[in-house]
Amino acid sequence: MWQTNLKVIMLGALVIGFYTYVAHIIPQLQSEVPAPLDLSGDLSPEVLVAAGDALFSGAGACTACHGLGTRAPNIRSDHAGEGSIGQRCGSRKPGMDCKSYLYESLTDPSVHLVDGFTAIMPDARRQLSDDQIWAIVAYLQSLGGEVTVTAADVGGGTQAGTTQQTGPPAAASFSASTDPTELLTQNACLGCHPMDGAGPPIGPSFDGMGSRLSADRIRRGILDPGAEVAEGFEQFAGIMPPTFGQSLSAQQLEIIVQVLAGRR
Repeated sequence: MWQTNLKVIMLGALVIGFYTYVAHIIPQLQSEVPAPLDLSGDLSPEVLVAAGDALFSGAGACTACHGLGTRAPNIRSDHAGEGSIGQRCGSRKPGMDCKSYLYESLTDPSVHLVDGFTAIMPDARRQLSDDQIWAIVAYLQSLGGEVTVTAADVGGGTQAGTTQQTGPPAAASFSASTDPTELLTQNACLGCHPMDGAGPPIGPSFDGMGSRLSADRIRRGILDPGAEVAEGFEQFAGIMPPTFGQSLSAQQLEIIVQVLAGRR
């Protein structure tokens, strides 16, 4: 009997050791975390707009959806005859000014959906600080409207015009989900990658991905999407955010990798 118990203990130790090893070899910081805004000095509207412009086109990965007019409303140009976002933001929700609406759209995007679009946008706080979000709000306001974001907002003043904001909320950290479909949805993966024959072909289809790519290649593609661009998708290079090393836990990353590797 003691021999059987010893074998069970040894097997358990081997399994725990193996998964501990896997957790440690998965790289979690392959991409650079967007640098926080420099809050020293006078944050003029021009400085905020310039910072927001850089974030919108870069670390925020906003252009991955906004601008195509297929997965999300156009931002920089006209949408549905309503003008650019700075022109229409103040009339999107009754009783809510432009600044408040834009902040809410970035941090709680499913609250108000534009007709014809689905809730694929994740909470921006998962990859950006509150200061960076306010800079993007200032930039969006500048696209045809008046910039009302001030240093008081960026420095921890009013959130969406009403509530005190002292720092990035809990939503900025890992979500607790381990459900593969929920993870793919939360991280807007299905907004670019077709699955089960449906979805826009902005990125390679998840259907049959396991027969085309190894698990290691899939993992590298998630953590450092700019390192290798899939053939036929060169025009979309740079669209996928390089921040999933921060927004996914090691467990969540491996769940996604194994699910995609199993789709043959």
